[in-house]
Amino acid sequence: MAHHVAIYPGTFDPLTLGHHDIMRRAARICDHLIVGVAENVGKNPLFSVSERFDIVSQVIDKDIQNGDMPDHVTVKTFNNLLTDFARAEQASILIRGLRAVSDFEYEFQMASANKRLNADIETIFLMAPEQQHFVASRLVKEVAAYGGDISSFVCPEVAEAVKAKIGK
Repeated sequence: MAHHVAIYPGTFDPLTLGHHDIMRRAARICDHLIVGVAENVGKNPLFSVSERFDIVSQVIDKDIQNGDMPDHVTVKTFNNLLTDFARAEQASILIRGLRAVSDFEYEFQMASANKRLNADIETIFLMAPEQQHFVASRLVKEVAAYGGDISSFVCPEVAEAVKAKIGK
């Protein structure tokens, strides 16, 4: 039987409840899920890649300890092409989350390019939960910057880290 390794890549700056939901669901459909935290300095992240790695790891470890996520989930960082990262990790599945129809066009282009770069890669799209369709990391940072309550958008650990980073 084939061993299915999947990667759920993202900047996760910060990790939202939508991302968290996708991780939990993706972990149920593969034998090993790698949450790939992309360095992606072009997006001018609030958190460094090591801070994002720590936050994502903390949330996943808590889920595993609570029995809310299988223990075959790991977190890794990468700063190269996603297809090269997938090849190095022997992953054949990419997990991508969709919040709205507007996400599909971009994600479809990325999936097509990834397929061209690595023909062995399959992309699986998972819809974000209905109550999180409108939540983007950019929105979370903007609300937090103005002192707004982000607790309905992120896990408590993430809210605490954002608050400490922004200082509000």
